[in-house]
Amino acid sequence: MGKQELETLAERDYLKREPGTRLEFDGMVDGAKKRLADACDEDLAPESRFDLAYNAAHGFALAALRQKGYRPEKRYIVFQTLVHTVGLNPAVVRVFSKCHDQRNLAEYQGDTEVDEQLLKELIRHTIDLEKAVLALDRPAE
Repeated sequence: MGKQELETLAERDYLKREPGTRLEFDGMVDGAKKRLADACDEDLAPESRFDLAYNAAHGFALAALRQKGYRPEKRYIVFQTLVHTVGLNPAVVRVFSKCHDQRNLAEYQGDTEVDEQLLKELIRHTIDLEKAVLALDRPAE
């Protein structure tokens, strides 16, 4: 699934070739699961839920990329590679990319206003991403 596309990204210095480990993969997945569970807590502020859901999505996406033997050079690339790592629909990748942009606005410009519909989509797609990542073979020790 997408090995040639990932190799092309490595040749262009967007990714580094580096085998992932089972311990690393399991740690990323575990952290992402916990963040996703907390993001679903409607008693939390929408800003907190967005931050938790975004970081859960990023953790799952990074785990998928590491499982394939690559490390990103830039944070956003993990979402763009989801088409090649877990076969994610490009429309869903665009939602994650939009969330990445929103995360950057909050992080670097203090714009923390959360679109409730975007938050719902982020959580829904992150739940689907979790399932796709859990279906991957875990890296060797």
